[in-house]
Formats: sequence, structure tokens, C-alpha cells
Amino acid sequence: MSLSAISDIVNARRLVVKIGSALLVERGEANFARLTSLAADIAKLRERGAQVIVVSSGAIALGAARLGLPKGGRASLADAQAAASVGQVKLAQVWAEALGAHDLQAAQMLVTLGDLEDRRRYLNAAATLERLLDAGAVPVVNENDSVATEEIRFGDNDRLAARVAQAAGADAVLLLSDVDGLYDRAPGADGATLIERVEGVTPELIAMADEGSSSGLGSGGMTAKLQAARIAERAGIMLAIVNGTRPSPISSAIADNRGTVFLPVRSDSARKAWLGGRLAPEGVLTVDEGCVKALGEGASLLAAGLVDVEGEFQRGALVSLHGPRGERLGQGLVEYSAQECRAILGLKEAEQEAKLGYAPRAAVVHRDHMVQG
Repeated sequence: MSLSAISDIVNARRLVVKIGSALLVERGEANFARLTSLAADIAKLRERGAQVIVVSSGAIALGAARLGLPKGGRASLADAQAAASVGQVKLAQVWAEALGAHDLQAAQMLVTLGDLEDRRRYLNAAATLERLLDAGAVPVVNENDSVATEEIRFGDNDRLAARVAQAAGADAVLLLSDVDGLYDRAPGADGATLIERVEGVTPELIAMADEGSSSGLGSGGMTAKLQAARIAERAGIMLAIVNGTRPSPISSAIADNRGTVFLPVRSDSARKAWLGGRLAPEGVLTVDEGCVKALGEGASLLAAGLVDVEGEFQRGALVSLHGPRGERLGQGLVEYSAQECRAILGLKEAEQEAKLGYAPRAAVVHRDHMVQG
């Protein structure tokens, strides 16, 4: 199914809707007016035949208020985990009530980064989502912050929404924000212009976000939303940012056809889309100019083109691939440990056996286990 505008959301067979804490929670309590309005929108989509998955923040904010924790429950990792444990109960309750008012069954699903990084666990999560949707439920997904650590977590639900969309085989992801979409500068600045259509997230856009440009897009920030768009576009999924502060936010965005649409620029195989969407590389392999050219033509990464190895990892780990100036080329699953990679760095195939003590493998990163971009 080809979706290219906000108004096309009415044609989505399967849709992921993400709402953040800033929209859902006010002064430690759920914003029931906004929640009720959004639930009504979801019910309308369901009446049109769409299956809807909700990715909802809010557990830490809700739990912190109940426990009386400082800084919204984010003063420490322990506070955040405790707040999430309490808040998730309340978050599930308010969603069950809001959706239940439209005779829709809510289903809570908590995931960690590891659940979607590991291939077997990713497939298990995908199967659970599929069964829930087939049974007519509305899955309400959140990161399991009660066990997530600072080092191993999504950290924002924008990227989580894109990964859930991949796992569920969704047609579109809808990120509800506090402004109309992505702007070319801070939304309140003079001359700020809404960017209505993005055909591929470019390095220039990523660089602009990395430099700290504000998008006014809530706690996830511009960088997180661009990263989410890259995950979605790789899997052939449209991602849109719309204003979630308006009454009936989805219906309003569809009626006005207003927001920012990120169009998918490719449709990788299911496995390569999963690989490209993984977020936690364990190391970095830097290659020379000749290797950059070869990779661009679809070749595997060979040891002869390897010029530097960062990190400590084992065979099968996810690694980032960088060019000689630090530019990101892609990522893939490495065929050697970090120690072995350093041993054969820059060597041709005939020279590798003496260093390794066994016949070398076909590649350091095989093209079948690599994604570009």
C-alpha cells in the first residue's frame, strides 16, 4: 500500500500511533480530555477497518507523582525504575478505560531494547502483536523502564514506535507532537516554515539535529524523530508528525492534511529492515576510500579495506561501518571478534591465515548481513 500524505492515513491497513508524556500527563495526572479524544479517533480508524497499535509514554511521570519523587522521577535511574513500576499500572488503567468506552480491548505490552535487537525475541514480539491485532485488541506498547538501564534502552518512544511498526508490518507511523510537524528552525522563530514532505532523511538533516537545532517536538526531540523516520523509511513505512494538542488530533490532521510526512525511500527485506533498524552497535569498523567505493557497489567488507577497529565485540555482533572521515556508511553483523579484526586489519586474504591460525572467512562483514545508510 502506497501512502504519501497525511490524508492517506484513512487508507492504512495497520497504523502505529505514538503519544508522549508531555501530551498525556499534566501535573502528575493523565489528561483525560486528550486521552478520550484520541481514543475516539482510534475508534473511528477501527470502524474504517484499520488495526491500530498505540505506543504510549507516561509511566514515569504518573508514577513519580504517586511516589512523590523529585524531578518527575528522573533524579536517578533507581527513581525512574521505581516510578515506571508504579506508573505503568495507572497508564494501563487509563488506556483500558478510554478504549473500553468504545468497546475496544486494550492490551498492555512492555518491551526492552533487547526484545527488538535480538532476532529471535524480535520475531516473538512480532508474533504477539500479530495475534493481539487478529484478536481485535489495541496493543498499548511502552518501553519497560522498570528494568531498562541507561546504557541499554530506547530512551524515547519515537524510535520505539518505528521499531514496533517494523515488527507489526504497519503501513504508517503517526507521531503526535506539540506542534504541527517538523520546521526548518525553532517553530517560534521568525520565518519558521513547516516542512510538509521529506523524501529520505539525509545526512544534512541529521547533522542539523546533532547541532542542537530545536524542532519543538517534545521530549524525544528532532534527532529522535529523524532516527525514527530512517527506521521507518527503510522498511517501506510512511512516518508522519502531526499536532497532538488539537481536539480529535488524528481526525483534524487528516481533514486538514497538515503535518510532516516522511516518505519511504526503500523497502528492504524483513530481515534487512530489522538489521537496519537496530540501535545498539557494539563497535565501529572504519574503512578506506577504496572500500567505501566497493561497499557502494554492493560488495562485502574485506579485511584489506579495514583501517581501524573500535570497541570490544564477538563474532556475530552488530557493528557500525564508517568511512575514513568518520562518515557513517551503514551497519552489519561482523564475522570476527574485535581482536581478530585488529589482527587482520589491512591484510589480503592470502596473508590472513598466518595471523588467525585458521582459514579466513569470506568477509569481515558479508553483504548479506549488511545494510547501507
